[in-house]
Amino acid sequence: MKNLKNNIFRLLIMITAVTILYSCKKDNTPKLTDLLYDLTVDGNQVAFKTITTGISSYRWDFGDGGSSTDANPVHEYAGKGKYVTTLYATINGSVTEASTVIRIAKTSPVKLDDNTLSDWDKVTTNILTAGPEGGIFRSVKFDYDGNFIYVYIEMNSKRANGDIFDFYIDSDNSAGTGLLSAYADGGFDILLEGQLLSSGVDIFYHNGAQNSFSFAQQSISEAYNVGTVTETADVLRFEMLIARGKLKGLTGTGMRIGIMATKSDWSVTLGSIPDAGASAFLLDMSE
Repeated sequence: MKNLKNNIFRLLIMITAVTILYSCKKDNTPKLTDLLYDLTVDGNQVAFKTITTGISSYRWDFGDGGSSTDANPVHEYAGKGKYVTTLYATINGSVTEASTVIRIAKTSPVKLDDNTLSDWDKVTTNILTAGPEGGIFRSVKFDYDGNFIYVYIEMNSKRANGDIFDFYIDSDNSAGTGLLSAYADGGFDILLEGQLLSSGVDIFYHNGAQNSFSFAQQSISEAYNVGTVTETADVLRFEMLIARGKLKGLTGTGMRIGIMATKSDWSVTLGSIPDAGASAFLLDMSE
């Protein structure tokens, strides 16, 4: 009986020793690593930045047929839509992947902070050409996304002239509200007026009867911004944006707009686009 107890005791010691030995053995199982990256959407261009370290190779599938093997690529999508981007990365000899959904809400690649107007060359819709009463205006182009309306103006003038601009905006595309004058087919709810390229413009909302030129000045910060301005001989070109969320009604599916220019001392009307009395330009934002 004593020998049986000793044998059982020795067996327990051996089992304990084996258990300790295996528990101390180094675990060579590869540890999974979270694959993380950040992205910045600017119009239809997306910049990717990898956050996870220790990656030895990259393969990006941008979800539109495009790909890259760069660590931090920049990709330009062709247009509006939903895209699924996937990064396949090799870490410690193993390939892991991470995907994200990107929504592009802009149809053209206009930017306001790139010190050039060349991106407007790609805008082939929403173009307004001056008519007989255009005066100093040559053409105007429009672009938009969910946050902003972008405007490009080309005219025969100089920045130093200090021309006064009047932007008549039918923000809700309804003739039932706003001023019924200046341009046809619209009731103009908003007026932006002033020397845009020097001291800026004031913001007014229409009130009262529709046949009354009655606008109340508003105090709204960051409602607009001027981008690149260029001058060649007597041709002045510039771009600006209008913040849709700052001005009433501009978050809808369309707006109408007409633009007038007046000499800096208010003595002469320099031009109108479209022609005064003609239909205001309709910017359809229903996409």
